[in-house]
Amino acid sequence: LDPDTSHPYLQIAEDNKSVKGGDILQDLPKSTLRFDNLVCVLGQQFFSEGRHYWEVSVKNKIKWTLGICKHSVCRQGEITESPDTGFWTLSLNKSNDYQALVNPHITLHLEKPPEIVGIFLDYEAGRVSFYNVTNLSHIYTYRKCFTEVLRPYF
Repeated sequence: LDPDTSHPYLQIAEDNKSVKGGDILQDLPKSTLRFDNLVCVLGQQFFSEGRHYWEVSVKNKIKWTLGICKHSVCRQGEITESPDTGFWTLSLNKSNDYQALVNPHITLHLEKPPEIVGIFLDYEAGRVSFYNVTNLSHIYTYRKCFTEVLRPYF
């Protein structure tokens, strides 16, 4: 994870491999790299070609959003996560709905709640797919012609 992009409510582990939400707004340096409204953090990786796969543990989490975004996304102020604004994400909201964050959101009906979500990016094919690693099932695929550098989004 890239702590320079982390919202001040998030606590990034020392090894930069895990994050948890906090109740206290940390006193972090102001930066245009840092998200100031969306409570999120970017991965350290930059993708402009190739195929990439990573897994995210969401076990016992009641709310989360993850996927990819353009490196150039706006990080300040009110932002709506959608492909129109450079985000290709999947979420679990407090109502226990799994959603693909398109405009309007698509509610997804999963056979089994995931404990681990696999994310597969094929840059040249213009696809990012989400998988439920728990039961080895496909959740959702976005199709888009990517033209900019992408980063993991949590």
